[in-house]
Amino acid sequence: MKKFQLFILALCAGVLFQGCENSVTQKKLHLVFIGGTPDNYWSVVRLGCDFATRQLGDVDLDFRFLESGTPAAQQELLSTLVTNGTTDGVVISPIDPESQTDFLNTLATNTLLVCADSDAAKSRRRCYIGTDNVAAGMQAAELLKAALPQGGKIILFAGYPNAENTQDRAHGIQKGLTGSNVQIVDTLWDGTASEVSQKNAEDALAKHPDLAGMVCLNGYQGPAILTAVRQAGRAGQVKIVCFEDYDKTMVGIAAGDIYGTIVQNPLKIGYQTIIRMDKYLHGDKTQFGNGKILIPSQAITKDNLTDYLAVQKNQLLQTQAGAP
Repeated sequence: MKKFQLFILALCAGVLFQGCENSVTQKKLHLVFIGGTPDNYWSVVRLGCDFATRQLGDVDLDFRFLESGTPAAQQELLSTLVTNGTTDGVVISPIDPESQTDFLNTLATNTLLVCADSDAAKSRRRCYIGTDNVAAGMQAAELLKAALPQGGKIILFAGYPNAENTQDRAHGIQKGLTGSNVQIVDTLWDGTASEVSQKNAEDALAKHPDLAGMVCLNGYQGPAILTAVRQAGRAGQVKIVCFEDYDKTMVGIAAGDIYGTIVQNPLKIGYQTIIRMDKYLHGDKTQFGNGKILIPSQAITKDNLTDYLAVQKNQLLQTQAGAP
């Protein structure tokens, strides 16, 4: 009888420990992703993240949009989300990496820190995942030279002066325009407010009657600047080059009022970020390579617009259906 009781106890203990072991293996990673203000681009980034979490099955993702696109808003939201010490990894697109470096370094001492979309190269972030923005800027420069073969004055429109992706895109444009007759005469900042961007464009058109081109370094600016150019009666005369594939931007390209745009791959950026963080946190330390995972961008004009839209539609349908 005593041997039988011992056997039952041992069996119960085995089941108990097996249950404990299962509960450990089933524990999900908790990741926090702070995107930008809600728009087309960040919505697709989130779709890529959600696809990855469904595929993995072991990630609890807290994806948040910003109500206000400021460094203070980013830090306040992150501080609220990671105070309980249960966060395994954080993803952020720093708005002002210079002023945020100390904050980011503190985060990096307590959790895996990854930058997506825009980098903070001087911080202790483990990796940047996103577009090579210098290369993307050079692609924009090629569009400008094609749109303005005789050259002319252009103005850059941007959100925040210290955002690393903005700086890199502007640098790429300057580099790509070297030796051409296209001249950058000003850069106008809007703090990621589309209404300010439109007002900047209206003022620029009034100030520079000989303005030949406008370049939107951020996605939301394309539709705003297109509105200003159309209202001024100069659509098609002032060549517009954009970033991102906002619906109104693509309609503007189809109409011939926007020359072209540089598109990133937000679906892949979101997907790769979550997949690589998951593998890294499970022990695969090769996932982040030398600290940069660069995802190519693409130039879209009226010539390849239809093909691009068809590919994008197919990718989104496959993602929403859960296809790998």
